Amino acid sequence: MHVAIELTKYLMIILIGTYTYHGYRVVVKKNKAYQEKSYRWMTFCLFMLHFAGYFSIYIQVPSDKLLLLYGGQVVLFILVITLYMNIYPNISRVLLLNMLMLLAIGFIILTRLSIDKLVRQVLISGFSCTIGLFVPAIMERFKKLRNFGWIFGVLGIGILVLVLLVGDERYGATSWLTVLGIRFQPLEFVKISFVFCIAALFDEGTDFKRICAVTVMAAATVLAIVFQRDLGGALIFFVTYVFILYVATAKSLYLMSGLAAGSLAAWMAYRMFDHVKVRVMAWKNPFGYIDNEGYQISQSLFAIGTGGWLGVGLLQGLPTSIPVVDSDFVFSAIAEELGGFFAICIILIYINCFMIIINISLKHWDNFYCLLSFGFAVMFSFQVFLSIGGVIKFIPSTGVTLPFISSGGSSIITSIIMFMIIQGIFHTGKSEKVNKQHIHKVGEPNEE
Repeated sequence: MHVAIELTKYLMIILIGTYTYHGYRVVVKKNKAYQEKSYRWMTFCLFMLHFAGYFSIYIQVPSDKLLLLYGGQVVLFILVITLYMNIYPNISRVLLLNMLMLLAIGFIILTRLSIDKLVRQVLISGFSCTIGLFVPAIMERFKKLRNFGWIFGVLGIGILVLVLLVGDERYGATSWLTVLGIRFQPLEFVKISFVFCIAALFDEGTDFKRICAVTVMAAATVLAIVFQRDLGGALIFFVTYVFILYVATAKSLYLMSGLAAGSLAAWMAYRMFDHVKVRVMAWKNPFGYIDNEGYQISQSLFAIGTGGWLGVGLLQGLPTSIPVVDSDFVFSAIAEELGGFFAICIILIYINCFMIIINISLKHWDNFYCLLSFGFAVMFSFQVFLSIGGVIKFIPSTGVTLPFISSGGSSIITSIIMFMIIQGIFHTGKSEKVNKQHIHKVGEPNEE
């Protein structure tokens, strides 16, 4: 059994490395035949890595429930690839496969950490992918969404205020609501409305009066999150706004002013909130407070160090010794059992997603869609940075989830819908390009 676990571990490293390689090559290469070959390799690596992970777990803790869960996930992946590619032939296949690969890694590590949370994650992922199937069509047909910028903004603030009044406290933040016995985090859904709001308003104009008004709206949103004591979420919203403002106006003064204001706000948060002081203290000297404040980050560093480059193998480590390991610190569990090389490949996949979304933003002909996709690119990548940076002690822990991998229903739903919105933007851009080429080709003989 030990030999099989070791061989499976190495196989997973090879598969994730091969997948990452082709994920970058397919973006660089413009040859259609080469791209199709890379897509086949990426799909093969996705299903084989998923199989290898579950095989490694099954030979150690065999159960019929595990086989059923594995089969359900395979069906989900096949349906997503088949339906999305047939209904929307112009979507980004790389982005779709990246999303599924990250989901697969999340399923594997959650199987190792908590079967109950895995079941919930799979069901919510299936539901989200079903909802996401309609999102690109909505983006294509309801182009008047850009006319509701102020409504999106006010709605987001209203939801956050409601959470402040009747929300539940968890991990020191009042950012949860319970409706009909279902607990969820409204902040995750406000992320989408916030980016829609800012992109729509700046699409209408970027005169100084409008910038001031939109800034007040964004500041009210961020302050509502700060009052919830969710400073990680507030930081994500703030950085997203500053960069959208910079791209919309092309004025570096706004970017510098925003970063300066953010630094001042971070210092004020440190002075005002005790839990921020605790996190900074744990970040500066985790081993000095290992029995209390620094326990979580210390265990995270121990796990990463124990895993080394190649990992100790699934079910061979002690990731459950890390508090909240299935959500905020899931990257530590991956680094310990699957290795540093595997963890770096995950980071590269996230970077690949960021590059693709930025490319979609730069190439789209519509300014609203450019700002919208750019905003989602910043929001997504900065959340990844905060999550991984806190785990490896690069920055103080902010308590944010790792998109697609961490346990968390609200995060999964929002991340999938966000990616489907981006797919819708890419699909509309490609469709418009094809239509223009067709009109041009049809019109040429008539003009002659």
